[in-house]
Amino acid sequence: MVNRDTAWPQGTPCWVDLGVADISKAISFYSATFGWDVEPGGPEVGGYSVARLAGRTVAGIGPKMGGEQQPTMWMTYLAVDDADEVAARITGAGGQVVTGPMDVMDLGRMAVALDTTGGAFGIWQSRAHTGAQVANEPGAQAWNEHMSHDFEAAKTFYGAVFGYEFQDISSEGFSYATLNLDGRPAGGIGAYPDAVPAGTPGSWTVYFGAASTDDVVDAAVRAGGKVEHQPVDSPYGRMAMAADDQGARFSIISVPAAGQG
Repeated sequence: MVNRDTAWPQGTPCWVDLGVADISKAISFYSATFGWDVEPGGPEVGGYSVARLAGRTVAGIGPKMGGEQQPTMWMTYLAVDDADEVAARITGAGGQVVTGPMDVMDLGRMAVALDTTGGAFGIWQSRAHTGAQVANEPGAQAWNEHMSHDFEAAKTFYGAVFGYEFQDISSEGFSYATLNLDGRPAGGIGAYPDAVPAGTPGSWTVYFGAASTDDVVDAAVRAGGKVEHQPVDSPYGRMAMAADDQGARFSIISVPAAGQG
């Protein structure tokens, strides 16, 4: 378990939020699935709502920033020290800044970008809102990874923008590396399996922790979601992928319960 009340180091996945058409429906789904306490946001923030576990922030649920044409999806935000400087690096490395950089009241400064594989991600320069206050415990984000059809291009882009070092853990038929900062993994990056259709843009996936992956999958199905990939054991924990009742995909991985491990 990680508790944090200060800004996350640059390049660390520091926040995740969900862009949906029906915020109230999403609040009901994720509260039932993860036990979140979500205070609905007011009209001054477009209904943007913050989810908490034991009073500590874990994720956001808000309207689609790009309008109805935007997919219903979870967005990963990478911490930055200076949003404007990193936005310039993004374009310099061949990416595209599609929103911002812009101030979000006194909370921070953000931008949304596309990498060179078409994957969307956000950057967050913290002020009053430093990002997730808890991670690596049940119901909180536990891992974030980027997947695409161009593993090498993605590594080149993210290395240039954030200075990651890559620890390759690939095996036959499987290309994957950890995104390391100061010698420690901050996330992962890999290649789509061959079964993913050609032309599929890159994407970031958030893994939420679970004391029991199977129980969380069952809770998601009871709440109206569906299973995308059944639970399987891995060297890193028991994993699964689900979609909520509005179509947003997320992954689940087993982690020690709070106070354990």
